[in-house]
Amino acid sequence: MRKLVEKGVKWLLTLSGFVTSLVILLIIGFLFTEGAGLFRKKIIEEGYVLALNKENPVRTMTAEQIKAVFDEDVTSWKDLGGPDLAITTFRLEDVEKYFTEEELGAQYEYAGEKIAALVDANPGMVAFVPESMIPENAELNFIEDSNISPKDVFVGAEWFPTATPSSLFGMWPLLAGTLWVSFFAILFALPFGLSIAIYMAEIAPSKVRDVFKPLIELLNGIPSVVYGFFGLTIIVPLLQQVFGLPVGESGLAGSIVLAIMALPTIVTVAEDAMRNCPRSLREASLALGASKWQTVSKVVIPSSMSSIASGIVLGIGRAVGETMAVLMVTGNAAVIPHSILEPLRTIPATIAAELGEAPAGGAHYQALFMLGVILFFITFFINLCVEYISSRNKAKNR
Repeated sequence: MRKLVEKGVKWLLTLSGFVTSLVILLIIGFLFTEGAGLFRKKIIEEGYVLALNKENPVRTMTAEQIKAVFDEDVTSWKDLGGPDLAITTFRLEDVEKYFTEEELGAQYEYAGEKIAALVDANPGMVAFVPESMIPENAELNFIEDSNISPKDVFVGAEWFPTATPSSLFGMWPLLAGTLWVSFFAILFALPFGLSIAIYMAEIAPSKVRDVFKPLIELLNGIPSVVYGFFGLTIIVPLLQQVFGLPVGESGLAGSIVLAIMALPTIVTVAEDAMRNCPRSLREASLALGASKWQTVSKVVIPSSMSSIASGIVLGIGRAVGETMAVLMVTGNAAVIPHSILEPLRTIPATIAAELGEAPAGGAHYQALFMLGVILFFITFFINLCVEYISSRNKAKNR
């Protein structure tokens, strides 16, 4: 009976591990599948075309050029390789500016013919209209549509997923914001975290340690939105006053909040690692004449580096993947930051803010999944670095 129970437990644990691994693989597969679908989408909004006069030689335009034309940042076809003509943009909502209701028909049944005739009569016009409205016999030219390219996505400098006629999915501002905030967060948290861990493990009396350690561990249980409120009410106004900023929401505010959030993880793991350093190593170091600080720096920390590195990566992981607190204090501006004092936006914050509004299966929806893929690779790279550090330290300690 006992052997039967042991076999049952063994098979149950094996099944649990298999199911867990399978679910993780399915989630990763779904993430990659949805994200890759972005590159099968067209530049121009689905179901629409950009119609030009038949005499206009322009055939191709990038997403950035299309946005610039309809934002009136580019006003001449000469800038796009065409004739020296002023650009006139036309959207479907502009139809009543050119035609009366009688001309369009009660159900707008004549709208397509009227729009085609309008474009044909205006050499500099570009019309963004539904493809189904254009008559088959219309003598017009159309901008050639193409798939969204990886280059435009990964190195694009503009994130404007709701722009029409062509959305912009440049992820570089979001990636730069994520790395910028995370780097400074770890830059702030790491020295403070290691200092507190050394104090707790090597200097603090047992009574002090027994009081402070539960308090530090308690910080891990505070919801991130509470940290966000703290940053919004305390840190943001303080930074605005100290640096004379127009707004206090900035990358620096996000870095400070993330550093505070990462501190408990780094302190707890590093302190446990140093306290678990074999006593024989400490005694051997002291017996050879080393001071207490020499023992800590040359013996305790190197022997505990594998576990300390794990604590650091957990802190980095929280900083990279944090959503709500960062969303509240960084200004939520999808622009490439040139200073830590400027507003910015991170990848997790973008996913949280926009996923609920993105139509399922659309380009915007799939672009957010591609952001998830980028976040996955960042985390994967961090884990590889930790494994490499751990393996090197284990090899040195043999």
